[in-house]
Amino acid sequence: MMTRETASTSEALVGALLDARRVELGLLDGLSDTQFLGMRAHFLEPPIWEMGHVGWFQEYWLLRRLDGAAPLLRGGDEIYDSFNVSYTRRWDHRFPSPADTRAYIMAVLQRSVARLESREPRSAEEVYFYTLAAQHEDMHAENLAVILQTLGYARPSDLLASAPPPVDAEFRRHDVAVPGATFVVGADHDEPFVFDNEKWAHPVTVAPFRISATPVTNAEFEAFVADGGYRRRECWGRRGWDWRRREGVEHPLFWQRVGADWFERRFDFLVPLEAWHPVVHVNWYEAEAFCRWAGRRLPTEAEWEMAATFDPASGTRRRFPWGDAPPTCERANLDYRVGGTLDVRALPDGDSPLGCRQMIGNVWEWVADTFEPYPGFVCDPYKEYSVPHFGAKKVLKGGCWATRSRLIRATWRNFFKRHRRNVFAGFRTVAH
Repeated sequence: MMTRETASTSEALVGALLDARRVELGLLDGLSDTQFLGMRAHFLEPPIWEMGHVGWFQEYWLLRRLDGAAPLLRGGDEIYDSFNVSYTRRWDHRFPSPADTRAYIMAVLQRSVARLESREPRSAEEVYFYTLAAQHEDMHAENLAVILQTLGYARPSDLLASAPPPVDAEFRRHDVAVPGATFVVGADHDEPFVFDNEKWAHPVTVAPFRISATPVTNAEFEAFVADGGYRRRECWGRRGWDWRRREGVEHPLFWQRVGADWFERRFDFLVPLEAWHPVVHVNWYEAEAFCRWAGRRLPTEAEWEMAATFDPASGTRRRFPWGDAPPTCERANLDYRVGGTLDVRALPDGDSPLGCRQMIGNVWEWVADTFEPYPGFVCDPYKEYSVPHFGAKKVLKGGCWATRSRLIRATWRNFFKRHRRNVFAGFRTVAH
């Protein structure tokens, strides 16, 4: 398990690159040539593009940026540069074949590993870019899982490695009281690697509030659907209502009615809706509408981080809800371990000091805030990561079952458009 102390060793950096590639290729394993191209749809990339892009990104930063090497793939910039090639154009290229694409990204990986192993000591710049390349591939592997789910492809066999953990049958839904305080939000300077939008820790005044101990469940959201929540104008903000009417939405994205019962599509299987699992694949508008229906609201980002990490006994915050130690399977549903979401009553070892459960892993959680820079923001070398999205997207916190454990922490800030539904996202609520 990588720690803060070992994260920058050559062995750890190489291990992260190799492991990220292992997962990426495992998700692609078994796809036909037709499936590699996918289907043109909003917010999707062809799987073949995802495959080549992670290699291109690694080559750009590790070989071309650090050493000035010539590109390995002629015309690669015109295909794989995500900032300059929009979603709508990513089906229009003459892609190399899946076999040639795999050969390209493996050639890049071999050169990247050999480069690192031949250079000691490593510079801070090299550590940064190697970590960036591995974590970028981690994020794209999660996005690839989203693509496979959205297209209804088979769930890769590697995503069924572990049996679900036991649940606490005595658990009951409840709110957790969070005291008011001046709380520090954002990443500490001793973190080995953070993205620019997490920098840096700064104080925020938070009033007392009460937050749900778990994310909203399927059963809770089903009650909203049954009560006509999607058709009740008073539950929706103006933009959300315009979106709902335009799209004709009546329920979460992958729910299907079979007779009198709700089912949910998970990859290529239709399964009965599990009452105690968190609702997933809902967008920010849907989360907001549920909150209005329930007489509650979404937490702010500061409230979320405080509920997740504040230790009232010491008056300090933790790196994770359970402490500073890295995630384990007893604490968080991460790393594709069970191939999907878990019952919200599971994993009590991951509770925060205040008693909130599963704030890391299982489902990303929408919060109220728009994605904005923190005070004193300075852009990192990967300038396209955060800056183009400030003011345009909403923040999500905590990671999901497909997030890599080496990637996530309580200060991590994910961000998506309000109407994005196919990501592994849910939410928890705060009492008014």
